[in-house]
Amino acid sequence: MRKHILSVFLYFFSGFVLSGQVSGYIEQGNITGEIKSARIHREEWNLSYPVIDLNSNDKLLLHFDLLDDKTETFYYTFIHCDKDWNQSQIFDTDYLDGFSENRIENYELSFNTTVNYIHYSVTFPNEYVSFKISGNYLVKVYPYGDTDNPVLVKRFMISENNSHISATPMRSKLADSYLTGQQIDFIIDHSSMELQNPYNNIFCSLLQNGRWDNARMNLTADFTGNFTLEYNDLSANNIFPGGSEFRYFDIKSLRYLSEYVKNIEHRYGYGHVNLYPSKSRGSRQYFYNQDFNGKYYIAHQEGVDPNSDADYVWVYFTLPSNFPVLNGDVYIFGELSRWKFNSDNRMFYNPETHTYEGSLLLKQGWYNFLYVVKSGDGSVASLAEFEGNHYETENDYLILCYYRDPMERYDRLISHKVVNTIYR
Repeated sequence: MRKHILSVFLYFFSGFVLSGQVSGYIEQGNITGEIKSARIHREEWNLSYPVIDLNSNDKLLLHFDLLDDKTETFYYTFIHCDKDWNQSQIFDTDYLDGFSENRIENYELSFNTTVNYIHYSVTFPNEYVSFKISGNYLVKVYPYGDTDNPVLVKRFMISENNSHISATPMRSKLADSYLTGQQIDFIIDHSSMELQNPYNNIFCSLLQNGRWDNARMNLTADFTGNFTLEYNDLSANNIFPGGSEFRYFDIKSLRYLSEYVKNIEHRYGYGHVNLYPSKSRGSRQYFYNQDFNGKYYIAHQEGVDPNSDADYVWVYFTLPSNFPVLNGDVYIFGELSRWKFNSDNRMFYNPETHTYEGSLLLKQGWYNFLYVVKSGDGSVASLAEFEGNHYETENDYLILCYYRDPMERYDRLISHKVVNTIYR
């Protein structure tokens, strides 16, 4: 016991504690270029969510581009977090087997592109490092010798997958969101595990299409049975606005105009892609079209390896609106904007053309996006204005179940499940 108390004391005064909750996925460190197209997913499926099973053969792939013509030496390390994404009160030797810091050795220089970049990639677990325990993790990438200035921070999860989750997506049971909301009821069967007071020590997070900005966190069970916990709350904790199917465009070719691409120009050392003006869908009926649920897929029609052959182009978005939105800003939203609201993806109203206009520097491929209104105080992000909300919309929901063991200093991720509102 004395040894345990001493270790906790040393931890808190080691200067290695994160201050507060994780904010943001990407930060710019002390490098000359810019980090773009950063993604993390299962190695075998680039549209998957970043969660794998503990002690399995599953691997995650992290890859990103540095927009520059010279290489940088990058290292990576891992940080274990609690269910709320605060750093866990444990040492790296408690959750890592191997080296805590490793160099990213795989990189490719871009070939025959107008924008020079270097593509970096690393898979893990690997021969240098693996994971001992489940839970929430951050992978932090930083220049050599500059660990306090990361250029990239990404979330991922390691799951024990020891308990069974059965989930039922449905339209909202509440009257005020019956036509617009989606409710996810689920049951956890923990009969295969010995857990202390699971009713009070199991907490769940519920994510729509992998988003953390509107995630429902720390959900507790409404009912408990024989080794089961039931979540079917009527207080809207597990109800999401359904949204609409994502808009999309295809820029895998810069020679041919695909659907929604108005024209392609080459000037000032960049390709410039103008999309056709979008139409507001705020008051339209639901219409199904297959999408990637907000993700993007890097591809290049005229090349061999999209990691190094695909080019970067400026893409221009236009959204007609008779009047500017009051008390809110409009954003181009999706994984293409890292599910964030910032100056890069904010649109500006042009009173002469009565349109919102915005642009993003993107790598060639297929993209999904939505137009989202963020309230002036930054508290609410709404799809209602330009996209609409429908209970029929096809969406993914990721369920993450954490167990806070009273005898441990970290939160275990005991199970996870992805459920789709249509494909079950």
